[in-house]
Amino acid sequence: MNIINIHALFLKSTGVCTDTRQLKQGHLYIALKGDNFNGNAFAKAALDKGASAAIIDETSYLTEGCTLVDNGLQTLQALAQYHRKYLDIPIIGLTGSNGKTTTKELIHAVLSEKYTAVATAGNLNNHIGVPLTLLSMTQNTEIGIVEMGANHQGEIAVLCEIARPNFGYITNFGKAHLEGFGGEEGVIKGKSELYAFLRKTKGLAFANIEDPIQLRLTEDLHRVTFGPIGAQISVGMTSANPWVCLRLEDTPITSQLIGQYNATNIAAALAMGVHFELPSAAIKNGIEHYIPANNRSQIISKKGHTIILDAYNANPTSMEAALKNLSIQTAAHKIAFLGDMYEIGPTTVAEHKHIAALAVSLGIDEVHVVGQHFFDNVILEKNVKSYASFEDFQENFQGSNKEQSTMLIKGSRGMAMERVLDLF
Repeated sequence: MNIINIHALFLKSTGVCTDTRQLKQGHLYIALKGDNFNGNAFAKAALDKGASAAIIDETSYLTEGCTLVDNGLQTLQALAQYHRKYLDIPIIGLTGSNGKTTTKELIHAVLSEKYTAVATAGNLNNHIGVPLTLLSMTQNTEIGIVEMGANHQGEIAVLCEIARPNFGYITNFGKAHLEGFGGEEGVIKGKSELYAFLRKTKGLAFANIEDPIQLRLTEDLHRVTFGPIGAQISVGMTSANPWVCLRLEDTPITSQLIGQYNATNIAAALAMGVHFELPSAAIKNGIEHYIPANNRSQIISKKGHTIILDAYNANPTSMEAALKNLSIQTAAHKIAFLGDMYEIGPTTVAEHKHIAALAVSLGIDEVHVVGQHFFDNVILEKNVKSYASFEDFQENFQGSNKEQSTMLIKGSRGMAMERVLDLF
């Protein structure tokens, strides 16, 4: 069966599902395979639960209601690509080392003030998530925002061919997934595959005028620049203590986000609002009503403490930014709970030593570092306490005798540092 016929099946369905646990009546089930699972084995169960049809790639599971293809994953990706062309709507492609998900949500919050906009759900930003995002868009969708993640070179190029963005933005080039990309230059090369696609297809890039690497890599592209001085769209931060406040032309905007590092994320959303011809009042409303969630830059009050929960993920660049933000808060006592950073390759030792030392140099009163990487590279400072694992931390952490402290909780996703909240 060719992709046109499969797309016809999809249009008759209520959506696509690759996991029978999440399947709803009328879904088109597409069987995927991994190292520890075979979706083909669940095709009959999907049909029994009410799937409109099932796409499989192993003959032994063929039964009534199933359509056999050569490869389930490739079919999912081809279907998404075909559906994207079928809808023929503006697609904004978004990648970068830090801030992708927050920026995506901010863009969605702004553009939704005028358009029926659909954005990547959560962090479904890989070779499966991007197709599922595209297939969640309908003929009512007016604009799509597609987050694209990668940890190796070549992955963004593949995702671009599927999503075919007309517009693109790279949040930054930081020290994330260094191991897979082969160092910082590899990160720049890999993320810039989005620029390469826009160059080939004559798309438009948004560029932060304060980022010299972005400016250099987009100088031959059709682009829109944003920033405080000399940009096509004038936007700049006015304060960040704790809430990030910006000014768009003559319009003051107060966000519900903390940290100077979020100023650029907000500014990108403002710039896109201007480009897509939203009035300033609508742009302001979209930003001011956005509330962060999912362990990203959340402010939580607990037991008299102000807690900055930024524990969704971490790398050296985002960790440094979060610590610097903590250091400028006005609290009398500041505490950092830092979990190991993963996937940073040969620089692992140096980066963990640097982050611990940075916390001390910034004057953080208490620094609790958790995980084997930090533990193996402990620095001998009286205000630094190191724990080999989270379990070790739970067992030995004595709490803080200071009242009304401001705390930062941050670490890679595998560390699940949000568990610190349970100790207060």
